[in-house]
Amino acid sequence: MNESDRRARRTRELLIHALLELIETRHYDQISVQDIVERADVGRSTFYAHYENKDALLMGGFEHLLEMLVQQIQCDSTGQLTFETVMLFEHARGHYEIYRTLLWGTGFELLIKDGHTALSEKIETRLRELGFAADESLAPLPVLACSLAGSLLVLLKWWLDNKMPYPPERMNEIFQQLAMTGIQSVNQ
Repeated sequence: MNESDRRARRTRELLIHALLELIETRHYDQISVQDIVERADVGRSTFYAHYENKDALLMGGFEHLLEMLVQQIQCDSTGQLTFETVMLFEHARGHYEIYRTLLWGTGFELLIKDGHTALSEKIETRLRELGFAADESLAPLPVLACSLAGSLLVLLKWWLDNKMPYPPERMNEIFQQLAMTGIQSVNQ
């Protein structure tokens, strides 16, 4: 990795951390790009060299989490698909104030809408990488990925809306029962 790549990565990290710090103290809708650049101690032009707007910054940070999440999709020794989601629920629990603040504004709607699309695409790509063979007569792979992403995000939203009544491990079990059982039925 060259020096300019490292600098760009550091700048993006500064910006996302600044946004997250601001989200802890006020609603997402009340945060401006100016607030973010002041907190990160970078110029506006630097911000716009990396992101189109604060929504793109939020999605950039969320996409990093999604990348880590889809790496949890594996095929076990019998060829069955597994998708451990504990890390997502643990992340949400560990950053509850941020997620809770996002729930009050348009930030979470953005994550659900754009996050669903991004997660669906990442799941589909990951399934193809693993050579997952779905019975196309039951569910085409893009539909399967969309369903899996939607199930997970809706479950996460319910959990947060209800103040995390179950531990992350139990939420993973529920996800396995509700979503993964159906996925296994389309695996050839």
